[in-house]
Amino acid sequence: MASTPALAADHEVKMLNQGKDGMMTFEPAFLTVAAGDSVTFLPTDMAHNSHSVLSPTDGASWNGSMGEKVTVTLNKEGVYLYQCDPHLPLGMVGVIQVGQAGNLEDAKKHAEGMSERIAVNKERLNQYLDLIQ
Repeated sequence: MASTPALAADHEVKMLNQGKDGMMTFEPAFLTVAAGDSVTFLPTDMAHNSHSVLSPTDGASWNGSMGEKVTVTLNKEGVYLYQCDPHLPLGMVGVIQVGQAGNLEDAKKHAEGMSERIAVNKERLNQYLDLIQ
């Protein structure tokens, strides 16, 4: 069954200085959604942004400004990786799975490069990727 705007859901992700996963985190940092759903990144704490760094082929990308609420509609299935630009070294990253994770190997390879730039909470990104089914 194809998603239609009337059936699409909006999911919220908070940008936090402190959350259940520790300091500098998105909450939830791993999200599973259906194609056609949207995700709204809420600047709960203002010194953050949400910036997509990997999307499936022809998938949505975004680059929010600091403290900006960003809503993105995810129509293409696959894995999306995103980060808070100034807090990447602190492990402020997130993963969204939309439907089937056809680009999982690409996401894992990209995550290796990201991990080299993370100094604290290095395990987060791989932990989130391990949740993909």
